[in-house]
Amino acid sequence: MLYDANHDPEVLEELHRCEQACFEINQIPPNQRDERKRRIRQLLGKVGENFTVVTPFFCDYGYNIKCGENFFCNAYCVILDEAEVTFGDNVFIAPSCSFYTAGHPLDVEQRNKGLEYAYPIHVGNNVWIGGNTTVLPGVTIGNNVTIGAGSVVTHDIPDNVIAAGNPCRVLKPTPILPPIREGVENSDKR
Repeated sequence: MLYDANHDPEVLEELHRCEQACFEINQIPPNQRDERKRRIRQLLGKVGENFTVVTPFFCDYGYNIKCGENFFCNAYCVILDEAEVTFGDNVFIAPSCSFYTAGHPLDVEQRNKGLEYAYPIHVGNNVWIGGNTTVLPGVTIGNNVTIGAGSVVTHDIPDNVIAAGNPCRVLKPTPILPPIREGVENSDKR
């Protein structure tokens, strides 16, 4: 469903509120981590007990972002959360990643009127997203997935794979290693 992203006063008020909150969060000094966490917890729709968001960070609304436990988001992340963006447990996001739920019509007249659409993004559990990756509207990334750096994720990625590229595509299954025993290190010799 198309909506007016450029002229609707209610939409603009919400965008400006979030822009101000992101600006303030991004100005909090590194030695005030507890205050930064408190403000991020207020901004986002849901976060687990254990999470880290390295600033600078930017989002459009904040309340449409839901994060599970052990969420780590590195610097320069942009989340255009016009629709819901959900992250499962144990998600690691490298620097300069972008998640775009918003898109614009291909019809020039509609686009020039400021209309846009939004589709949700879902990221499963145990996912690592490499630096400079862009995830487009409507994409679901499955569980136990690694997305290689510089990828543009244009379609769904299934569970248990390593994927990369532009457009992002499945390269191989995720290696399954035996459980780590105390005092013994795993090594992947593949």
